[in-house]
Amino acid sequence: MTAMVKEDRVCKNYGALQVLKGVSLEIDRGQVLCLVGPSGSGKSTFLRCINHLEVVNAGRLYVDGELVGYEERGGKLYELHPRAAARQRRDIGMVFQHFNLFPHRTALENIIEAPTQVKRVPKKDAVARARDLLDQVGLSAKADAYPAQLSGGQQQRVAIARALAMDPKLMLFDEPTSALDPELVGEVLTVMQNLAKEGMTMVVVTHEMGFAREVADELVFMDGGVVVESGNPRELLANPQHDRTKLFLSNLL
Repeated sequence: MTAMVKEDRVCKNYGALQVLKGVSLEIDRGQVLCLVGPSGSGKSTFLRCINHLEVVNAGRLYVDGELVGYEERGGKLYELHPRAAARQRRDIGMVFQHFNLFPHRTALENIIEAPTQVKRVPKKDAVARARDLLDQVGLSAKADAYPAQLSGGQQQRVAIARALAMDPKLMLFDEPTSALDPELVGEVLTVMQNLAKEGMTMVVVTHEMGFAREVADELVFMDGGVVVESGNPRELLANPQHDRTKLFLSNLL
């Protein structure tokens, strides 16, 4: 069976700064992989490379067996036209740290925007699906609320519903709880936990070690643009093998 995500020696530079130094990983269908590590370790950049929000400088990255952001002709790689890259991105949901909702649109309007505009889903169908998703994230009563009328946790749950409205085969979460007040973190993690139970393939950059321990199938510790250590979350958290991982976790746990 084809892995949902396969990264083969992925490198990313910003000028002379090497942010990713040949990262190789595989994520199976239905797997939840959590990425942890200090700031600047390359986690978010790595996540953004998966849906070609960042262009890789070397290596290859596949989602569901398809090369991301490039096509290969005669052994050479050619970057896809932005429209073709956007088509690939439609199948990959992304939830950011700071929600990124349209402030002038209600929760419902935020959710139906992409399905109606990008996928040309009839508005009636998009609205019905959006109401189902709002119910799924516990916000059916907030369909007509604007982002400014919602708490941070509620905004993030709308952002998750918006990503799910495109029926993605893969969900990427970039520190989805780090901008939230501590008491609101749980409501977002519960929604993510339910997604995992339903078999959604997820890659999550997080500092929530409890979530990683309970929900992730694999935990990956990154530092300095490389994978330092990876494995079963409970085992890795209880008994890290690498000194750098031990130091990081001792400051966190």
